[in-house]
Amino acid sequence: MIQKLLREGVEVETSIDGYHTADFPEITGDYQGTKRSNHTVLVTHFELARMIERVNRRFAGVLRNEMTKLGIDDVGPAQAMVLLAIGDVELSVGELLDRGHYVGSNISYYLKQLADGGYIDRVASQRDKRSARIRLTEKGEQLCSNLRNAGGAYNRVLARDADDLRNLEIAFQTLHRLELVWGNATRYGI
Repeated sequence: MIQKLLREGVEVETSIDGYHTADFPEITGDYQGTKRSNHTVLVTHFELARMIERVNRRFAGVLRNEMTKLGIDDVGPAQAMVLLAIGDVELSVGELLDRGHYVGSNISYYLKQLADGGYIDRVASQRDKRSARIRLTEKGEQLCSNLRNAGGAYNRVLARDADDLRNLEIAFQTLHRLELVWGNATRYGI
């Protein structure tokens, strides 16, 4: 499937600003004066990359809203994603870089902010004093727990039934394969 997407593209029908009216039964006919328009988009790997970028921005907005509700204003969504990537393990900066899509200079800045805010502990490695191990503090664990709990409502919206859950699994598998294809293309070419 992914090879077909990358090679040929897939036509997708959309309506009302990209949403299908079937997904929103309360919307019928006209959308508050906006004409319903159907158009076809050719899905290429460039379109997939643009969609991934937009979805990432939207998710950052969701995180920002949830953090505002929790009264968290000393770190942003990117730093919250770093905390979630660390999870309940202790790891090195290199291991953290492998878990996310961070630029080295960005991760250093994020980790400094998180350490200053009391969300993480940076412990010098016993073997190599130049290297540090990172782990969440109780404050960092609490924020991650709160964000995961808030995420439950979004999970219920996305996975209303077995078909929705299967579609999410397929989307995840497709994105994972895309990550592998693009990662291998970066390393080895096509």
